[in-house]
Amino acid sequence: MTADLSAPPRLDERHALFLDFDGTLAPIQDDPDAVILPPDTREALAALEPLLGDAIAIISGRDIRDLSARVPLAYWRAGGHGLEICGPDETPAAKPAGAPRDIVKAIEMITTGLEGVRVEHKGPVVAIHYRQAPDMGPALLARLEDTLHDNPDYKVQAGKMVIEAKPAHANKGKAVEMMLSHLPFRERVAVMIGDDTTDEDAFKVVNRLGGLTIKVGEGETAATYRMSSTQDVANWLIEQGKR
Repeated sequence: MTADLSAPPRLDERHALFLDFDGTLAPIQDDPDAVILPPDTREALAALEPLLGDAIAIISGRDIRDLSARVPLAYWRAGGHGLEICGPDETPAAKPAGAPRDIVKAIEMITTGLEGVRVEHKGPVVAIHYRQAPDMGPALLARLEDTLHDNPDYKVQAGKMVIEAKPAHANKGKAVEMMLSHLPFRERVAVMIGDDTTDEDAFKVVNRLGGLTIKVGEGETAATYRMSSTQDVANWLIEQGKR
């Protein structure tokens, strides 16, 4: 789909806002641990609270505990691509069990000795970061797909300089749809903003339900609108908070 480059419609009290974190609210960094929510974006979200109330959610592939350390706890947070969800001011539960040992060992074998490749354990999700070794992407993807080929409980998800092994039911689209069936999101028009392949699942669900979808950056997308950068997202959010 060719996304519309014009500005998306203004938000109003009918809307529920779902936002990816890395690459959407915060610029992507070579070191994922260095990513923070920019102050102007934090202020823009706060300015939207009188308009949207609690119908603001940040949904990320990061572990819910990691995400909760980087964004205000005042918002709904969905971590692990929707595996765990926390409401406003809710503290995440203790860290869950990791990925099955055979998957962890296989990923260790795939990545051991590869300079510039970093493995991140996010509860049951395991991520292989290769931003500092970009040429390794195709080989890593092929190896991980071969490893998980006969495992129906796990799937491979490729993103921007990252490849993940994640539970088959970890899906941002399913998470958004579930949240929309409960207050404060129920009976609102969903708006989803994201930049990566995992956000496409949410775009498809929100499109089907008659909401608004916004892709950040280049690339094929199911989203109906497009913004160029995280700064564009911040600027748009700032405008929405002005009344």
